[in-house]
Amino acid sequence: MKKETEIETPRLILRPWREADAESLYKYASEPEVGHSAGWPVHASVEESAEYIRTVFSAPETYAMVLKHTGEPVGSCGLMFRDGYDAREAEVGYWIGKPYWGLGLIPEAVDALLARGFDVLGLDAVWCGFYVENHKSRRVSEKCGFRYHHTVENVETMLGDRRNEHRSLITREDYRARQMASAPGALLAEDAVEFPAH
Repeated sequence: MKKETEIETPRLILRPWREADAESLYKYASEPEVGHSAGWPVHASVEESAEYIRTVFSAPETYAMVLKHTGEPVGSCGLMFRDGYDAREAEVGYWIGKPYWGLGLIPEAVDALLARGFDVLGLDAVWCGFYVENHKSRRVSEKCGFRYHHTVENVETMLGDRRNEHRSLITREDYRARQMASAPGALLAEDAVEFPAH
């Protein structure tokens, strides 16, 4: 039997979702503010969360974000391989339960995913997309070394509304330069690219 991938960070274990996680997933994914900021509907029941685990969250390189000190999954993150991307490109996705907003757990997880993407999977670039009004995701993008690339207008969300979406990018070269920087987690001043003002 193939051993499942686990990624350890200072405060988290990233591991595949399990059906036993359904109650924890529902606990955090049923919060309206979490789903709205990411553009997806809230989970309506534990069974619906279990179905997400069996389907959406069973995709390769999709991980439950498990707190080391409690063993509870409190969010999800992963590398997605979408149509339209080059074979050696992926998109990072993430969300976390509202009680854990602002604690730096998402940048911690994204940094670990970038290390896996570039050092293990051999990717050339990783994209990050977020809706213009999602300032928390914008800050994650900046903290993790992504650079603004372009904006896609009038994107339809899973909620049925339409929003503008910023797209940012980190290349293998950017990642290596960031590793060498004296202050990891910060963009090099000369490399900073401003997002459009909205």
